[in-house]
Amino acid sequence: MALLSIQPLTAQRIAFGSCSRHTSENQLWNEVNKLSPDIWIWAGDNIYADTHDMAKMRENYDRQKNRPGYKQLEAKSIIYGTWDDHDYGINDGGKFFSKKNESKNELLKFLNVPEDAEVRNHEGVYQSYVTGAGKRKVKIILLDTRYFRDTLMASATKEKRYEINPEGDVLGEQQWSWLESELSGSDARVHIIVSSIQFIANDHGFEKWGNFPKARQRMIDLLIKVKPAFTFFISGDRHMAEISKLDLPGLPYPLFDVTSSGLTHTWTIAGTEKNISRTGPLIVERNFGSIDLNLKKGKATVNVQLIGPGGKILHSCQLN
Repeated sequence: MALLSIQPLTAQRIAFGSCSRHTSENQLWNEVNKLSPDIWIWAGDNIYADTHDMAKMRENYDRQKNRPGYKQLEAKSIIYGTWDDHDYGINDGGKFFSKKNESKNELLKFLNVPEDAEVRNHEGVYQSYVTGAGKRKVKIILLDTRYFRDTLMASATKEKRYEINPEGDVLGEQQWSWLESELSGSDARVHIIVSSIQFIANDHGFEKWGNFPKARQRMIDLLIKVKPAFTFFISGDRHMAEISKLDLPGLPYPLFDVTSSGLTHTWTIAGTEKNISRTGPLIVERNFGSIDLNLKKGKATVNVQLIGPGGKILHSCQLN
C-alpha cells in the first residue's frame, strides 16, 4: 500500500512500468514479484479507461487492483504512481479534460493515497516521496504531465502526429514552483523524476516534452541552476523501451531518461525510430524497469535493467 513517507525504509530496489491494459491476461506481475522490489512506481497508463464515466473508471481500476499478481505486489511493496493519458481519461489529453478532478480521485484511490495526503490539497497529482535517511536518502518526484498541459498541435505530416507548440507549457506555474522547491531544498543523494512522457528523446513525432520546447528548456535550465545530486528521469507511454542520455553544460553528470513501456503490449514489429540521444538498444518486447541502488559509503551507484517476459534481461547499464 502507498504511504506518505517511507523514511524507515532504505530502498535498494525500485521497479517501475507503464502501459498496462487492465483487460489483458499478458501481465508481467510474476516477473516483477520475483524481483521483490521495495517500491513499485507506476509511470502512467496504469489502466486503459479513456472515459468520462467515473463509474467505468473505477471498475477498470478495480479489475487491475484485484489481479492476483498485483495484489501480491501490493502486499509486499510500497506503490507510488502518476498518470498518463489513458488513465487520465482521454487519449493524449491535457488541461481541458472536463473530468480531470474526478479522475484524480479515482487514481489516488487506486494508489491507496491517504485522505490527509498533501496531494489532495492542490490541483493535479504531482507528489514526492523520500526513502532512507542520511547518506541513503532517495527522493522520488512524481510529475503530472496532464492536468496543466497545454494543447498539442496536430501535424499535417504523415510521418508524425504532432508539431511543436512553441509557447506551450507542460507543468503549470504551481507545479513548476513546487518542483524547484523539491529539488533546491533536497539533501537526497539520488533524485528520480517520474514523467509519464519522454523528456530527452526529441526526434519522434509523438507525445514528448519536445512538443513544448519552452517547457523542456525550462526544465533543463532548472536542473543546471539547482544542480541537485544525481538526478534522472523515468518515463513510459511509448510502447517500447530505451535509455536516452543528454550531456548538459553546467550539470555535473549526464542526464538520463529510462523509458519502460509497456507491461502488456508493445510495437508489433521491430522499430527503427530515430533517437540521437539513445544509448543502447530500442526494445519492442514487453518490459518493465528495475533500478538497483547502492548508497553505501563512497559514490552512490544506480544500475538499471529493462526486463521482459520470463525475467529475461533485455538491457542493463549503470547510469552514474
